[in-house]
Amino acid sequence: QVALQNGMERVQLFFLKNKCRLPLNPSLVAKELNIKACSFFSSNAVPLKIALINADPLGEEINVMFKVGEDLRQDMLALQMIKIMDKIWLQEGLDLRMVIFKCLSTGKDRGMVELVPASDTLRKIQVEYGVTGSFKDKPLAEWLRKYNPTEEEYEKASENFIYSCAGCCVATYVLGICDRHNDNIMLRNTGHMFHIDFGKFLGHAQMFGSFKRDRAPFVLTSDMAYVINGGEKPTIRFQLFVDLCCQAYNLIRKHASLFLNLLSLMLSSGLPELSGIQDLKYVQDALQPQTTDAEATIFFTRLIESSLGSVATKFNFFIHNLAQLRFSGLPSNDEPILSFSAKTYSLKQDGRIKQVSVFTYQKRYNPDKHYIYVVRVLREGQVEPTFVFRTFDEFQELHNKLGILFPLWKLPGFPNKMVLGRTHIKDVAAKRKVELNSYIQSLMNSSSEVAECDLVYTFFHPLLRDDKVEGIDGIARPTGRWCPTSGKVGGEVKLSISYRNSTLFIMVMHIKDLVTEDGADPNPYVKTYLLPDMHKTSKRKTKISRKTRNPTFNEMLVYSGYSMETLKQRELQLSVLSAESLRENFFLGGITLSLKDFNLSKETVNWYRL
Repeated sequence: QVALQNGMERVQLFFLKNKCRLPLNPSLVAKELNIKACSFFSSNAVPLKIALINADPLGEEINVMFKVGEDLRQDMLALQMIKIMDKIWLQEGLDLRMVIFKCLSTGKDRGMVELVPASDTLRKIQVEYGVTGSFKDKPLAEWLRKYNPTEEEYEKASENFIYSCAGCCVATYVLGICDRHNDNIMLRNTGHMFHIDFGKFLGHAQMFGSFKRDRAPFVLTSDMAYVINGGEKPTIRFQLFVDLCCQAYNLIRKHASLFLNLLSLMLSSGLPELSGIQDLKYVQDALQPQTTDAEATIFFTRLIESSLGSVATKFNFFIHNLAQLRFSGLPSNDEPILSFSAKTYSLKQDGRIKQVSVFTYQKRYNPDKHYIYVVRVLREGQVEPTFVFRTFDEFQELHNKLGILFPLWKLPGFPNKMVLGRTHIKDVAAKRKVELNSYIQSLMNSSSEVAECDLVYTFFHPLLRDDKVEGIDGIARPTGRWCPTSGKVGGEVKLSISYRNSTLFIMVMHIKDLVTEDGADPNPYVKTYLLPDMHKTSKRKTKISRKTRNPTFNEMLVYSGYSMETLKQRELQLSVLSAESLRENFFLGGITLSLKDFNLSKETVNWYRL
């Protein structure tokens, strides 16, 4: 940092007599450097964060990254390809809410990159939960909820995440963007996800010894799925995500020749990873130009399943966390001191706390069942106390960070997190209420240096979420209804039905809102017949989807050798069953469709009630 400050002071001499237009955006004019705000990033090339004072007195400070040691022409090319993809999607009415920033090569192996405001890397978000944060499901969701505390704001941020994540998955797969780790994937406070640093593309994977670091088709981890689903279990929101990915992929496939032609123009540019026909072949293979849209939908759905099931991606993130690990104590002043509070608060701002106690606990269902503790806080000069709502994990975060801040102080003992058996039952919550109350009494009666520090006062500061009671009285029920006489459930199945070359194609896409008699999550699969079928030769089945009421299949069931006249006399019988290992498979619902009601000369895509 000292070397950086000294170097910047030499650059500042230029501004004594000159102003400078920003190469990234010539409409911006800088009059001098803000040296104290300049810093550097800890990646291999150690790029600089340059803070410039705007010549326009009403303009905001200009922040850019300056990078030396990498050929930024490749980044420019990748960003240009993504921008063209986004234009194609927008022209077709599909807004995937892509974040596309500016990048400019200003010389050999050097250049400027626009810094996207109000954004953090996934690594920075995950390590708030420890070095193993990449293996946990909730960090991204809780980070978004911190900056979007109302339900309306959080739903909008989640929607932005679903759409932008779909666009990122398609774009990075088609272009073969590699070296994907949690320091080059970023998230805005508004929920928009985007990728940075395109030093490896067209399938040129980063190696870890003799192994490829990029083992999955693209980055889609369980903490991303947690945000998409709105919790741990699959929901219809994930079906929306799959549909968006497949729609975006098929739209780009229609313009395969455009991308191949544009990339071929760069073959003579000297980019090391775009030097021959074999590099173009990667994009051609990724776009599957010979397949139908239905086949491509099935193909990309399998890629989503493969990426989501990849432990290698999380391990790669974990290794990167270790490589970047620096002992820095608590965050610096411009960063949140607690993961669930966007700002830091002090005794001077909020007033001295006279009394504090764990008042009670409540059951919540957002997004999953858990208990939250109601803390009663009374400050000097207040007649009425305030109430704040904190989870057990948030109490534990306070304790852990106090241990970093005051390593020599003997802090009160913290309740054990490990509980045998079910951890969310009422008895455990009641026991923890007593233990947590004892903990904060000991904490507030300890040295004033500890009890009155900013960390403690930030913990007890009311958040926007504390003003709103949510999900206490009950749990949302699925829309389907169990019928005790027929054994059927209310639910819906999405099918694509088409016919060509004497073949009937039934694509089973999604099912939503399945309900079982005992309330447990089923293991659904779909079975079809073409009736009449005395000998049951027309039976077709999908794979089994595990423990979900909202499965996505995107599987094709094919009936070959049928004329259109024959099919007009047949009915499609579709059944949804749950596969059980210790008892017979049981019926979840079904529907019979008369094929004479369909125009088989064109594809029909629709939802049908079971």
